[in-house]
Amino acid sequence: MQSNYGQKLQAGIKFPDINVQMLNGDVKSLGMPDNGHDWKLVVVYRGQHCPICTKYLNQLETVKSSFTDVGVDIIAVSGDSKAQLESHLDKLDIEFPIAYGLTVEQMKTLGLYISEPRSEKETDHPFAEPAVFVINAEGDIQIIDISNAPFARPELAALANGLSFIRDNDYPIRGTHG
Repeated sequence: MQSNYGQKLQAGIKFPDINVQMLNGDVKSLGMPDNGHDWKLVVVYRGQHCPICTKYLNQLETVKSSFTDVGVDIIAVSGDSKAQLESHLDKLDIEFPIAYGLTVEQMKTLGLYISEPRSEKETDHPFAEPAVFVINAEGDIQIIDISNAPFARPELAALANGLSFIRDNDYPIRGTHG
């Protein structure tokens, strides 16, 4: 009997080199920190069709300084098209970078759960379920949280507090015993 277990990224390994498209035409390396920070928080969200994602991204904006104060840059990304992201911005009140067009192949590289839309009303493409990655200054995955449902995501203030503790105490990457 063949195993149905897929490959998932592991804590402590290098974050994959994935380029994403920004609305202004720029291409960014997903895991590369910007804005003078040396760590990166990557938030993968399902897309504009997901009201929980909209709420989560808006909540991230309200705690953004808790991340940036400890040197953690932020980016969000989905598999939505450029037009879908532009439409979604009407419901978002954010100032951190947000990318679009994550491909199914890139989703697989990140080890994400991928869903088919339930109907054309939901969206018109396969989409990634939520995930959060924190990449440290060495480019390694410090924290990984991959969900298969929109209802299970890390609480952002607790994550920011944890990152402050990690950075202040040189706390090691956990979950690497294999």
